[in-house]
Amino acid sequence: MPPRNGIGVTGFVLGLVGLVFSPIPFVGVIAWPLVILGLIFSIIGLIRVKNGKASNKGLSITGIALSALGLVVCVVWIFVFNAAVDDINNELNRTAKVSYEITGDATNVEVVYGEVLNPLTETVPALPWNKEVENKGVYKGGTLTVTTGETGGSVSCKITVDGAVVSTKTASGEFATAACTGV
Repeated sequence: MPPRNGIGVTGFVLGLVGLVFSPIPFVGVIAWPLVILGLIFSIIGLIRVKNGKASNKGLSITGIALSALGLVVCVVWIFVFNAAVDDINNELNRTAKVSYEITGDATNVEVVYGEVLNPLTETVPALPWNKEVENKGVYKGGTLTVTTGETGGSVSCKITVDGAVVSTKTASGEFATAACTGV
């Protein structure tokens, strides 16, 4: 009976399947146990070849290579994922300098401004109007809404985040609304 190496074949198959799954985001989690087991089984298969109990040395070596490559891809994904999480966390916690400005000829306008989840309200008797604030969160620029009263007029809103204008809107008439949203 010729020597067999089912363990080496198993290591090759596990390494191959693990390598196929390893570059796929989130699904690649399945690859971890596959490539580790593939590496172990392939090494055992290679030892069996050296002891003369098996004959498929090439398959065991290929299994080791595939498993090692799949393991490298899995480790690289950890670093990529951690870097992405850190970038998102840093951006969410970053404070931005925001300038809200309203111009126009309307009087007694209603102004709503600030962070999206915590807006502030003011009634402004005469324009122009502006506020400098610092915001955090996903929408650093927050919101700025201005509404004319029954006397009408024209209004323009502008949001500037860290020196860059991110939104401008204009409205005119009675009870007209200009709504700017900063991203």
